[in-house]
Amino acid sequence: MELPTINIPDAFVIQTPSLPLPTAVVPSYEPLYVPPSDLKPPDGVQAETTTTEQPPPPSLNIPIINFEVPLPTTDTVVVAGYAAVSAVAVTTFAQPFFDAIKKKIQKLIQGKIDKWKQNKQIRKDSLQS
Repeated sequence: MELPTINIPDAFVIQTPSLPLPTAVVPSYEPLYVPPSDLKPPDGVQAETTTTEQPPPPSLNIPIINFEVPLPTTDTVVVAGYAAVSAVAVTTFAQPFFDAIKKKIQKLIQGKIDKWKQNKQIRKDSLQS
């Protein structure tokens, strides 16, 4: 009886790869000068004066009655928008919970009322007998 044999090919010779050394870009910066807290201008030097004019507040003119209605600022509108959206979201998500509690309370109260009516009817029947 002849046993089967396996022909295994010769192993490949793989050369070791050479990797270059890593390099990095070292950050550099110019040091910041922090002035002392008690810094004052020298004598005889005047500070620049800048005047900034505030733009007039936005308003809406109603032409028929010639009346100007002031409009809210952007930050006021944004805050009001966030408040409105959050109020609607909370109401929408909380509604099922309130409905479940309301049903349980109604069922409890209705049971007590029915029991009271039953007791009242029993007393009425016992007085007539």
